[in-house]
Amino acid sequence: MPETDDIGVQSALGKTFRLGVVEFLNTQPIISGLDVLDGIELRSAVPSRLIHLLDEGAVDAALCSSIDYHRSRHELVILPAPPLGCDGATHTVRLYSRSPLETIDCVHCDTDSHTSVVLLQVIMQERHGRRIEVIPFEAGHSPDWPEAVLLIGDKVVSAAPDRDLMPHQLDLGEAWKELTGLPFIFGAWLARADADPHALRLACTVLDRQYRYNRMHLEGVIAEAGVDRKWPGELAREYLSNGIRYEFGPSQRAGLERFYECAGQHGLVDVRTPIRWLDP
Repeated sequence: MPETDDIGVQSALGKTFRLGVVEFLNTQPIISGLDVLDGIELRSAVPSRLIHLLDEGAVDAALCSSIDYHRSRHELVILPAPPLGCDGATHTVRLYSRSPLETIDCVHCDTDSHTSVVLLQVIMQERHGRRIEVIPFEAGHSPDWPEAVLLIGDKVVSAAPDRDLMPHQLDLGEAWKELTGLPFIFGAWLARADADPHALRLACTVLDRQYRYNRMHLEGVIAEAGVDRKWPGELAREYLSNGIRYEFGPSQRAGLERFYECAGQHGLVDVRTPIRWLDP
C-alpha cells in the first residue's frame, strides 16, 4: 500500500479532495496509486480540458497546461507539487515538417496541450523571427499528414510520421533549453486562489509522497502503464527516468517565469502579475 495512505485526506479535511489529472505515460509516476487513497478522487481529461474543470469547480486542483494559469476566469495559485517538466529534450513534444523549419508559415497543432502550442510559437519567433499560423489538428494513427505538425504525449511514440516523410524535426524542450539555459514546465498543479490553503498543502503532501513512492517502484509503474500505451519497455524506462523531470525548485520557477514573460512579449497571452505561488 502506498505510504500516503496514512495521511487520511478525507478524515483530515472532512471531504473528498478532487484532482484533475492527465492519463499520459509521463503522469504515471505522479498519479499511479492515488485512486486507492482515502479521500482522493481522480478526474481524467486531456491537459487542455483541465482548466475548464477547475473553472467549473468540478475539481479542487488540476495538473493543467502551465500557460493556462493566465487563461482562467478565476485567480489561481501554482502549487509546489511534482510538475511535468524537462531540462532538455522531452521526446514527447515534437515538431515535424516536410520543409526546413525556418521556412514554416503554419503548423497543424495537436489540440491536447495549450502550453506546447504557445511554446512552439515562442521558439519560432525567438529562433527564426517567424509568426506562424496555428491550425488545430486531431492526430490519428494513419492521418493525412500536413506540411508541418506538432504532436505531444504518447502519440509521439505510437502515431508519429516517419522521418522519411518529415525529415525536419525539433524537440521543443531541447529547443527551450538551448534558447534560455533553463528547465521547462509543461504541466503545473493549479488551484483557485480562494481555495482552503490547508487543503491545498495537504494535497501537495499527498502528491509529493505518492511520487516518491512511485519512483521507488518505477518498474511496476512501467509494467502496468507502458504496454497499454504502446511504449517499448526500455524507452519508457529511459523516458520516465531521464526525460521527463518532476522537480519544482528555484530553477523550474525561473523557467516558468521566463516562459510567461516570452509569451507575453509576443502577444500570445495576457500575463497576470505577480505570479501567485502557494507557500509550502
